[in-house]
Amino acid sequence: MSFKLTFIGAGSVGFTRRLLADVMTVPELRNIEVSFMDINQQNLDMVTQLCQRDLDENGVNIKIHATLDRREALKDAKYVICCFRHGMLEAFETDIEIPLKYGIDQCVGDTLCAGGIMYGQRGIVEILDVCKDIREVAKPGAIMLNYANPNAMITWAANKYGKVQTIGLCHGVQGGHWQIAHSLGLQKEEVDIICAGLNHQTWYISVKHKGEDMLPKLVEAYEANPWLAQTEKVRIDMLKNFGYYSTESNGHLSEYVSWYRKRPGEVADWIDLGVWINGETGGYLRVCREGRNWFETDFPNWLKAPAFKFVAEERSEEHGSYIIEGLETGNCYRGHFNVMNNGCISNLPDECVVEVPGYIDANGVNIPLVGDLPLGAAAICSQTAWVQRLSVEAAVAGDINLLRQAMLMDPLTGAVCNPAEIFQMVDEMLIAQAQWLPQYASEIEKAKVRFADESKRIPPRDYKGVRVHEKSVEEMRANEEEARDNAANADKAKERPAAE
Repeated sequence: MSFKLTFIGAGSVGFTRRLLADVMTVPELRNIEVSFMDINQQNLDMVTQLCQRDLDENGVNIKIHATLDRREALKDAKYVICCFRHGMLEAFETDIEIPLKYGIDQCVGDTLCAGGIMYGQRGIVEILDVCKDIREVAKPGAIMLNYANPNAMITWAANKYGKVQTIGLCHGVQGGHWQIAHSLGLQKEEVDIICAGLNHQTWYISVKHKGEDMLPKLVEAYEANPWLAQTEKVRIDMLKNFGYYSTESNGHLSEYVSWYRKRPGEVADWIDLGVWINGETGGYLRVCREGRNWFETDFPNWLKAPAFKFVAEERSEEHGSYIIEGLETGNCYRGHFNVMNNGCISNLPDECVVEVPGYIDANGVNIPLVGDLPLGAAAICSQTAWVQRLSVEAAVAGDINLLRQAMLMDPLTGAVCNPAEIFQMVDEMLIAQAQWLPQYASEIEKAKVRFADESKRIPPRDYKGVRVHEKSVEEMRANEEEARDNAANADKAKERPAAE
C-alpha cells in the first residue's frame, strides 16, 4: 500500500515519533510516503533525525520529507496528523499566569476554563488555514486525525468551517480504563467499558466484568486503594455525586467544574502534589517546559540510545495508527473517537463534538447511537458544550462579545470572577497573545486603550496557586531516565509512581 501521511506540528517529539513508530508496526503500511512539517526548524531537524534513524535501523525504506512549508507537506496527503501547539509554550504560559492573577487556578488550561478558551482562539484560526491547504492541495477526501487541544473545539471548527473530515483523538479513555481495572484487582483486558461525553469530560457509562455491572463497586474500590483515595479525590467525589467515573484526571477535571478550585484555601484539599496531573497549579506547563529543556539539552544522547522497535508488543494505545490500519487494510478497530454529534448522544446538542465509541474498517468510520447520557452527566456536558460553541464561533468571527460570553459561562471562571474582572482579563489575554490572534486585530487595539486606563483597572489578586518547583536541566540530571521519559511521552502523566 502506498499513500502519503503528513504530520503538522511534527516538532512534537512525543507524538510524532511514537505515532510514526505505531504506524510502522503494520507491515502493510511500510511503503508509504511520510512528510513532517513544523515552524521550528531546530525541533523539526531533531525529530526528523530520530525518526529517520528508527526507520533505517528497522530496515524500512522510507525517506522522511521534512519542510517548513505546510502546503508542500500536505500536497497529495491522504492522512494528516495534527499535533501542533499554536503559540507554543510562550503563549501557553499566558493561558496559565494571566488567569491566576484573577484567582483562576488551572492545572492544565488546555481544554476549558480561561486558558482552554484562549488556546482555542489561537488554535482555531490556525486549523482553518490548515484545512484550507488540505482542501486545495491534499488528496481529495483526505482525513485529518487531530491530537491538538482543545480537542473538541479544534475538531469542531475543522469539520464545520474547515470542511475537512476530522476525527479528534485522545488517550484519556485508555488511561482511565487501566485505572478502573486496577482498582477492581483485574487486568484491563478483563474489563469491558463504554464511554460517552465530551473530550476530557467523558463518562464510563458501562463497566462490566464477565457481564457483571461493576459500576456499583467503584466507589468502594477506589476508597479502599490508598493511592487512588489520595490522588483522585475530585474524581471520586464526582463519582459519588453523579454515579459515573470521569475519563479525565483529577487535576484536569477539577478545572472544568465550579466546585473544587474556586476558593484558594480549599484547593489543596482536593489535589495531590506527588504527580502534576493530580492537580498542581500550572502542572502541565511545568512538565512541558522541563521536557522541552531536557530534549534540547539531551538530544545527542537520544541519538545514541536504542532506536524504537517496530514490533506489535511496543505499539502504543494511541488511536491514530489503528485508524489508518483499519481504513487501509479492513482490520476492524474499536475505540473512542471525537466526532460531530449528529444525534449520537441524544440529550446533547447535535452540532457539538462528542467522544463516543466507534468502529473503523474498510467501510469507514462507523459511530453507533449512544442515546441519552445519564441526566447529571448530560447537565455537566451541556454547559461545557455551550462554552465550546461560544468559543468556536468567537474564534472564527473574531467576536470579542462571544469570547466574553464564553468566559462568563465557563464554570470555574464564572465561579471565581465577576463580569468586570472577566472583561479585563479577556483584554489582558488578547493583548498578551496578539501575535497569534490576527482575527482580533481591531479588538486588540481597543483592549489596549481600555487596559491602559489605570484609574479603572482592577488590581490583581495576591494568589500564587499550589505549585511545585520547576527543575533546571542540572536538577533533572539527577534522574535522567525520568527526564527522558517526560520529554518522550505524548501522555505526560503516563508514568505515575506508587501505583500499587
